[in-house]
Amino acid sequence: MRDSSSEKAIINLGAWLQTATGLYVRNWEQAHLNALTSDIFGFHALQIGLPQISALQANRMPYRWLTDKHIPPASSAAAADAGSQSSEGDAGSEGSASSVSDDATPEQAIPVVVSHDFTELPFASQSLDLVVLPHLLEFAAEPHQVLREVERVLIPEGQVIISGFNPASLWGMRQAAGRLTGGAFLPRDGEFISLPRLKDWLKLLNMEVGRAQFGCYAPPCDTQKWLHRFGFLEPAGARWWPYFGAVYVVRAIKRVQGMRLIGPVLSKRSAASARAVPATNRAGAGHAHKVQERRNQSDNP
Repeated sequence: MRDSSSEKAIINLGAWLQTATGLYVRNWEQAHLNALTSDIFGFHALQIGLPQISALQANRMPYRWLTDKHIPPASSAAAADAGSQSSEGDAGSEGSASSVSDDATPEQAIPVVVSHDFTELPFASQSLDLVVLPHLLEFAAEPHQVLREVERVLIPEGQVIISGFNPASLWGMRQAAGRLTGGAFLPRDGEFISLPRLKDWLKLLNMEVGRAQFGCYAPPCDTQKWLHRFGFLEPAGARWWPYFGAVYVVRAIKRVQGMRLIGPVLSKRSAASARAVPATNRAGAGHAHKVQERRNQSDNP
Protein backbone atom coordinates (compact mmCIF):
# COMPACT_ATOMS: atom_id res chain seq x y z
CA MET A 1 0.00 0.00 0.00
CA ARG A 2 2.84 2.33 0.83
CA ASP A 3 4.53 1.71 -2.50
CA SER A 4 1.35 2.45 -4.48
CA SER A 5 0.88 5.79 -2.71
CA SER A 6 4.46 6.70 -3.53
CA GLU A 7 3.89 5.88 -7.20
CA LYS A 8 0.76 8.05 -7.22
CA ALA A 9 2.71 10.95 -5.72
CA ILE A 10 5.34 10.71 -8.47
CA ILE A 11 2.61 10.73 -11.12
CA ASN A 12 1.07 13.82 -9.49
CA LEU A 13 4.47 15.51 -9.55
CA GLY A 14 4.72 14.82 -13.28
CA ALA A 15 1.36 16.51 -13.82
CA TRP A 16 2.41 19.43 -11.60
CA LEU A 17 5.47 19.97 -13.79
CA GLN A 18 3.12 20.90 -16.65
CA THR A 19 1.78 23.92 -14.73
CA ALA A 20 3.31 27.39 -14.86
CA THR A 21 5.22 26.84 -11.62
CA GLY A 22 6.30 23.40 -12.75
CA LEU A 23 7.67 24.76 -16.02
CA TYR A 24 9.58 27.35 -14.00
CA VAL A 25 11.23 24.52 -12.04
CA ARG A 26 11.76 22.37 -15.13
CA ASN A 27 13.58 25.09 -17.05
CA TRP A 28 15.93 25.83 -14.15
CA GLU A 29 16.71 22.18 -13.47
CA GLN A 30 17.13 21.35 -17.15
CA ALA A 31 19.72 24.09 -17.61
CA HIS A 32 21.73 23.04 -14.54
CA LEU A 33 21.49 19.31 -15.29
CA ASN A 34 22.78 19.99 -18.80
CA ALA A 35 25.73 21.89 -17.35
CA LEU A 36 26.53 19.13 -14.85
CA THR A 37 26.18 16.12 -17.13
CA SER A 38 27.88 17.55 -20.22
CA ASP A 39 31.40 17.05 -18.80
CA ILE A 40 30.85 13.56 -17.30
CA PHE A 41 32.34 10.90 -19.54
CA GLY A 42 32.04 7.13 -19.59
CA PHE A 43 29.90 4.50 -21.31
CA HIS A 44 26.66 3.94 -19.36
CA ALA A 45 24.35 6.61 -17.91
CA LEU A 46 20.96 6.12 -16.26
CA GLN A 47 18.08 8.39 -15.27
CA ILE A 48 15.57 6.90 -12.84
CA GLY A 49 12.04 8.26 -12.84
CA LEU A 50 10.36 11.52 -13.86
CA PRO A 51 10.65 11.40 -17.67
CA GLN A 52 9.24 14.95 -17.85
CA ILE A 53 12.82 16.11 -17.15
CA SER A 54 15.44 14.96 -19.64
CA ALA A 55 18.39 14.82 -17.27
CA LEU A 56 20.72 13.10 -19.77
CA GLN A 57 19.93 15.37 -22.69
CA ALA A 58 23.38 17.01 -22.79
CA ASN A 59 25.38 13.94 -21.80
CA ARG A 60 27.53 12.34 -24.52
CA MET A 61 27.85 8.77 -23.27
CA PRO A 62 27.12 6.16 -25.95
CA TYR A 63 24.59 4.28 -23.79
CA ARG A 64 21.90 6.27 -21.98
CA TRP A 65 18.74 4.85 -20.43
CA LEU A 66 15.60 6.13 -18.75
CA THR A 67 13.72 3.84 -16.36
CA ASP A 68 10.49 4.36 -14.44
CA LYS A 69 7.79 2.57 -12.46
CA HIS A 70 5.86 2.02 -15.68
CA ILE A 71 6.31 2.60 -19.40
CA PRO A 72 3.95 5.39 -20.49
CA PRO A 73 2.10 5.12 -23.83
CA ALA A 74 3.70 7.10 -26.63
CA SER A 75 0.52 9.07 -27.29
CA SER A 76 0.11 10.24 -23.69
CA ALA A 77 3.79 11.15 -23.40
CA ALA A 78 3.61 13.33 -26.49
CA ALA A 79 0.39 14.99 -25.35
CA ALA A 80 1.77 15.70 -21.88
CA ASP A 81 4.72 17.62 -23.26
CA ALA A 82 2.99 19.32 -26.18
CA GLY A 83 2.63 22.70 -24.47
CA SER A 84 5.88 22.72 -22.51
CA GLN A 85 8.55 25.35 -23.06
CA SER A 86 11.93 24.44 -24.50
CA SER A 87 14.75 24.47 -21.95
CA GLU A 88 17.97 26.40 -22.25
CA GLY A 89 20.17 23.39 -22.90
CA ASP A 90 18.64 21.99 -26.12
CA ALA A 91 21.89 22.45 -28.01
CA GLY A 92 23.72 20.19 -25.55
CA SER A 93 22.28 17.06 -27.16
CA GLU A 94 24.57 17.38 -30.20
CA GLY A 95 27.06 14.55 -30.43
CA SER A 96 24.94 12.05 -28.48
CA ALA A 97 24.55 8.45 -29.48
CA SER A 98 21.09 8.94 -31.02
CA SER A 99 20.44 11.93 -33.27
CA VAL A 100 17.47 13.99 -32.04
CA SER A 101 15.69 16.70 -33.96
CA ASP A 102 15.41 20.22 -32.56
CA ASP A 103 11.67 19.90 -31.88
CA ALA A 104 11.92 16.48 -30.21
CA THR A 105 10.51 16.13 -26.73
CA PRO A 106 12.61 14.68 -23.87
CA GLU A 107 10.55 11.47 -23.99
CA GLN A 108 11.32 11.09 -27.69
CA ALA A 109 15.02 11.68 -27.10
CA ILE A 110 15.44 8.99 -24.40
CA PRO A 111 12.33 6.78 -24.05
CA VAL A 112 11.54 4.71 -20.99
CA VAL A 113 13.12 1.33 -21.67
CA VAL A 114 12.72 -0.54 -18.36
CA SER A 115 9.92 -0.69 -15.79
CA HIS A 116 11.09 -1.69 -12.32
CA ASP A 117 10.86 -1.08 -8.60
CA PHE A 118 13.04 1.82 -7.51
CA THR A 119 14.44 -0.17 -4.60
CA GLU A 120 15.73 -2.95 -6.89
CA LEU A 121 17.70 -1.75 -9.88
CA PRO A 122 17.93 -4.33 -12.71
CA PHE A 123 21.61 -3.63 -13.38
CA ALA A 124 24.78 -5.49 -12.49
CA SER A 125 27.01 -4.25 -9.69
CA GLN A 126 29.59 -1.65 -10.72
CA SER A 127 28.19 -1.31 -14.23
CA LEU A 128 27.08 2.35 -14.52
CA ASP A 129 29.16 5.52 -14.78
CA LEU A 130 26.38 8.01 -13.99
CA VAL A 131 22.98 7.84 -12.27
CA VAL A 132 20.57 10.80 -12.07
CA LEU A 133 17.72 10.90 -9.55
CA PRO A 134 15.38 13.83 -10.33
CA HIS A 135 13.06 14.29 -7.33
CA LEU A 136 13.04 10.55 -6.69
CA LEU A 137 14.18 10.25 -3.08
CA GLU A 138 11.57 12.61 -1.63
CA PHE A 139 8.73 10.61 -3.19
CA ALA A 140 10.22 7.13 -2.75
CA ALA A 141 8.90 4.81 -0.05
CA GLU A 142 12.45 3.73 0.95
CA PRO A 143 14.95 6.44 -0.03
CA HIS A 144 17.81 4.77 1.88
CA GLN A 145 17.38 1.56 -0.09
CA VAL A 146 17.32 3.52 -3.35
CA LEU A 147 20.67 5.12 -2.49
CA ARG A 148 22.14 1.75 -1.51
CA GLU A 149 21.13 0.34 -4.89
CA VAL A 150 22.63 3.35 -6.65
CA GLU A 151 25.89 2.86 -4.78
CA ARG A 152 25.89 -0.81 -5.79
CA VAL A 153 25.48 -0.25 -9.53
CA LEU A 154 27.97 2.63 -9.74
CA ILE A 155 31.55 1.88 -10.74
CA PRO A 156 34.38 3.22 -8.56
CA GLU A 157 34.61 6.97 -9.19
CA GLY A 158 31.10 6.84 -10.65
CA GLN A 159 28.81 9.82 -10.06
CA VAL A 160 25.25 10.38 -8.91
CA ILE A 161 23.25 13.60 -9.39
CA ILE A 162 20.23 14.28 -7.18
CA SER A 163 17.65 17.05 -7.41
CA GLY A 164 15.06 17.86 -4.81
CA PHE A 165 12.91 20.50 -3.14
CA ASN A 166 14.50 22.50 -0.34
CA PRO A 167 12.48 22.49 2.91
CA ALA A 168 14.37 25.59 4.11
CA SER A 169 12.65 27.85 1.56
CA LEU A 170 9.40 29.70 1.02
CA TRP A 171 8.10 26.74 -0.94
CA GLY A 172 8.97 24.39 1.89
CA MET A 173 7.14 26.56 4.41
CA ARG A 174 4.07 26.77 2.19
CA GLN A 175 4.10 22.99 1.74
CA ALA A 176 4.27 22.50 5.52
CA ALA A 177 1.43 24.95 6.08
CA GLY A 178 -0.61 23.36 3.30
CA ARG A 179 -0.52 19.98 5.02
CA LEU A 180 -2.26 21.55 7.98
CA THR A 181 -4.84 23.49 5.98
CA GLY A 182 -5.38 20.91 3.24
CA GLY A 183 -4.10 23.07 0.40
CA ALA A 184 -0.67 21.65 -0.38
CA PHE A 185 1.36 23.46 -3.01
CA LEU A 186 3.08 20.20 -4.10
CA PRO A 187 1.93 16.55 -3.87
CA ARG A 188 1.15 15.88 -0.22
CA ASP A 189 2.93 12.51 -0.10
CA GLY A 190 6.31 14.04 -0.85
CA GLU A 191 8.79 14.47 2.01
CA PHE A 192 11.33 17.21 1.43
CA ILE A 193 14.88 16.19 2.31
CA SER A 194 17.23 18.91 3.50
CA LEU A 195 20.66 19.07 1.94
CA PRO A 196 22.60 18.41 5.20
CA ARG A 197 20.49 15.31 5.79
CA LEU A 198 21.10 14.10 2.25
CA LYS A 199 24.83 14.66 2.61
CA ASP A 200 24.88 12.50 5.75
CA TRP A 201 23.18 9.67 3.85
CA LEU A 202 25.69 9.92 1.01
CA LYS A 203 28.72 10.02 3.31
CA LEU A 204 27.60 6.79 4.97
CA LEU A 205 27.83 5.19 1.51
CA ASN A 206 31.37 6.52 0.92
CA MET A 207 30.10 9.20 -1.43
CA GLU A 208 32.11 12.40 -1.70
CA VAL A 209 29.56 15.21 -1.99
CA GLY A 210 30.37 18.26 -4.08
CA ARG A 211 28.95 21.75 -3.87
CA ALA A 212 25.18 21.98 -4.33
CA GLN A 213 23.44 24.50 -6.55
CA PHE A 214 20.23 26.20 -5.42
CA GLY A 215 17.67 27.99 -7.55
CA CYS A 216 14.05 29.13 -8.03
CA TYR A 217 14.00 31.95 -5.47
CA ALA A 218 10.61 33.32 -6.53
CA PRO A 219 7.73 32.94 -4.04
CA PRO A 220 5.39 29.96 -4.61
CA CYS A 221 3.15 31.64 -7.17
CA ASP A 222 0.66 29.84 -9.38
CA THR A 223 0.75 32.08 -12.46
CA GLN A 224 3.42 32.81 -15.04
CA LYS A 225 2.74 36.54 -14.66
CA TRP A 226 3.84 36.71 -11.03
CA LEU A 227 6.74 34.35 -11.57
CA HIS A 228 8.00 36.68 -14.27
CA ARG A 229 7.64 39.70 -11.96
CA PHE A 230 9.79 38.02 -9.31
CA GLY A 231 12.46 37.11 -11.84
CA PHE A 232 14.83 39.68 -10.34
CA LEU A 233 15.12 37.46 -7.24
CA GLU A 234 17.12 34.82 -9.14
CA PRO A 235 20.46 36.72 -9.32
CA ALA A 236 19.81 38.40 -5.96
CA GLY A 237 19.05 35.13 -4.19
CA ALA A 238 22.04 33.34 -5.69
CA ARG A 239 24.27 36.06 -4.27
CA TRP A 240 22.74 37.04 -0.93
CA TRP A 241 20.80 34.00 0.33
CA PRO A 242 22.02 31.07 -1.81
CA TYR A 243 20.82 28.30 0.53
CA PHE A 244 17.14 29.31 0.47
CA GLY A 245 16.27 28.39 -3.10
CA ALA A 246 13.19 26.27 -3.69
CA VAL A 247 15.11 23.45 -5.42
CA TYR A 248 18.67 22.16 -5.37
CA VAL A 249 20.91 19.93 -7.48
CA VAL A 250 23.88 18.11 -5.90
CA ARG A 251 26.52 15.78 -7.32
CA ALA A 252 28.42 13.04 -5.45
CA ILE A 253 31.27 10.69 -6.44
CA LYS A 254 31.63 7.10 -5.28
CA ARG A 255 34.95 6.62 -3.51
CA VAL A 256 36.50 3.23 -2.85
CA GLN A 257 38.78 2.89 0.18
CA GLY A 258 42.24 1.57 -0.53
CA MET A 259 42.05 2.44 -4.21
CA ARG A 260 45.16 4.04 -5.71
CA LEU A 261 45.54 5.62 -9.12
CA ILE A 262 48.68 4.41 -10.93
CA GLY A 263 50.48 7.16 -12.81
CA PRO A 264 53.96 8.40 -13.72
CA VAL A 265 56.50 8.86 -10.95
CA LEU A 266 56.80 12.58 -10.33
CA SER A 267 59.72 12.53 -7.87
CA LYS A 268 62.95 10.58 -8.38
CA ARG A 269 65.41 9.76 -5.65
CA SER A 270 68.97 11.00 -6.22
CA ALA A 271 71.75 8.41 -6.33
CA ALA A 272 73.47 7.90 -3.02
CA SER A 273 76.97 9.38 -2.95
CA ALA A 274 79.97 7.19 -2.09
CA ARG A 275 80.89 7.24 1.57
CA ALA A 276 84.36 8.40 2.62
CA VAL A 277 86.56 5.60 3.99
CA PRO A 278 88.78 6.59 6.93
CA ALA A 279 92.50 6.16 6.30
CA THR A 280 93.45 5.46 9.94
CA ASN A 281 94.16 1.80 9.24
CA ARG A 282 96.53 2.69 6.39
CA ALA A 283 98.42 5.19 8.54
CA GLY A 284 98.65 2.71 11.42
CA ALA A 285 100.11 0.00 9.13
CA GLY A 286 102.93 2.33 7.98
CA HIS A 287 103.83 3.25 11.54
CA ALA A 288 104.03 -0.44 12.53
CA HIS A 289 106.34 -1.13 9.55
CA LYS A 290 108.78 1.62 10.63
CA VAL A 291 108.85 0.29 14.20
CA GLN A 292 109.72 -3.19 12.90
CA GLU A 293 112.61 -1.80 10.80
CA ARG A 294 114.08 0.00 13.81
CA ARG A 295 113.94 -3.20 15.85
CA ASN A 296 115.74 -5.07 13.11
CA GLN A 297 118.48 -2.40 12.96
CA SER A 298 118.96 -2.51 16.70
CA ASP A 299 119.30 -6.30 16.69
CA ASN A 300 121.85 -6.21 13.86
CA PRO A 301 124.33 -3.35 14.61
